[in-house]
Amino acid sequence: APQKMTVQDLPRAFPTVDVPDHAHYTIGVVILIVGITGTLGNFLVFYAFCRSRSLQTPANILIINLAISDFLMSITQSPVFFTNSLYKHWIFGEKG
Repeated sequence: APQKMTVQDLPRAFPTVDVPDHAHYTIGVVILIVGITGTLGNFLVFYAFCRSRSLQTPANILIINLAISDFLMSITQSPVFFTNSLYKHWIFGEKG
């Protein structure tokens, strides 16, 4: 039976770098700000589109599609990245 390879079997496959703690925290805060701004901004675009009949044109549907996609990315990815930055490692374990 073939053996399962792990990252430990290839020590140089994924090199790590010692990063200072303040860099993790700085990146985490920046990602939090970008996530909050992206969430609020894209929600406002969607809200304005729904409330104003003059904005509901076929061309603006593309913009709404992009705003919804960006909104979903902001609410799903920013909290995970922010939390990982605070803990300074991947928080979901080996399987995650």
